[in-house]
Amino acid sequence: MKKYLLVITLIILTACGGVKKTQEALNSGNYITAMNKAIKELSDNKTKKGHQKYVLLLEEAFTKNKQRELEKVSFLEKDGNPANLEGIYTTYVQLKKLQNRIKPLLPLPIYDENRNASFSFKNYDSQIIQTKTELSEYLYANATDLLKNAANKYDYRQAYDDYKYLNEINPGYYNTVAKMDEAYQKGLDYVKIELRNDTQQIIPERLEEELLDFNAYGINNFWTQFHTNPVKSVKYDYAMNLDFREINISPEQTNEKQIIKEKQIRDGYDYVLDSKGNVAKDSLGNDIKVDKFKTVKCSFYQFTQFKTAQIGAKVSFTDLQNGQEINSYPIASEFIFEHIYANYSGDRRALENDLIALLDLAAVPFPSNEQMVYDAGEDLKARLKNVVQRHNFN
Repeated sequence: MKKYLLVITLIILTACGGVKKTQEALNSGNYITAMNKAIKELSDNKTKKGHQKYVLLLEEAFTKNKQRELEKVSFLEKDGNPANLEGIYTTYVQLKKLQNRIKPLLPLPIYDENRNASFSFKNYDSQIIQTKTELSEYLYANATDLLKNAANKYDYRQAYDDYKYLNEINPGYYNTVAKMDEAYQKGLDYVKIELRNDTQQIIPERLEEELLDFNAYGINNFWTQFHTNPVKSVKYDYAMNLDFREINISPEQTNEKQIIKEKQIRDGYDYVLDSKGNVAKDSLGNDIKVDKFKTVKCSFYQFTQFKTAQIGAKVSFTDLQNGQEINSYPIASEFIFEHIYANYSGDRRALENDLIALLDLAAVPFPSNEQMVYDAGEDLKARLKNVVQRHNFN
């Protein structure tokens, strides 16, 4: 019974909390939030008596939001600045969307007042169409002017954003898509990439290809294109150099370690003799036996094959407009090859299981220097990706 009452109490508190938050949103002028909460609750069950408060809150929030938004539109229209057209357009669209979300819920009865909630709906289609036409003209003219008279790449990017938004609200408007593509191409930063090897070691061709494969890095930089093979017709803005400064590869080493192991193991049994020298018997008449132990020894020889490769490099970015180096970042990577195997002499029963497992292994060929450099480069790729992602060309 107590558990049942607790569940009921929690349900009531949750419901009251939802109403309270909706009321708070309404009181603080967050009408959209208040309406969203009320619509969500009423969509689940609009006739539930416990949801009556949401009906009243939705009615009040809708009225106040409509009044405030239309006053804002009126002010913006009187101001006469074409830059306000986007705000006017989005306001009308939002007002229409709110109405369309409420309409499926109607009628919403208010039981205590014996009436249905009142919503003064309005057809905003004419205002939306007219404003969209004016906004489209403004956006197209503004973007085209920026495209024609751009002082820098940021102007091209702004023109692109205007064309993009225009294409979203009014698809197929004049040659917007073509203009958008033109603005994008002119707003791009082009970066040429060069890899230099200042070491005495050979960089594996596969590693070089993977380091320069920026498509595989998944770098999402909308306004930057990286070229590992420079194109003559492109005027590059930046250069990114990956300079290998040192590649150190250790000699192949095999270290030996000897371990002497001893263990007592069971080795049969002896009979227990009584005071007369006869075999003693237990209560059931069976011979009494005791385990016999002996000490076994084993010489365990552990061999560790070891080889390392270390790469030290620097990534630098240069502004090709003025020839100045913008930033440089040191990056380093290491790969360690280690293989352990073993053999023994003596009685292997003296060894623990983890040591016995090593006896099944044998020496393996050391990886070549080229493979070691490639394996060290795997980590280097991740570090290079991180550097490029952190560096802001824009």
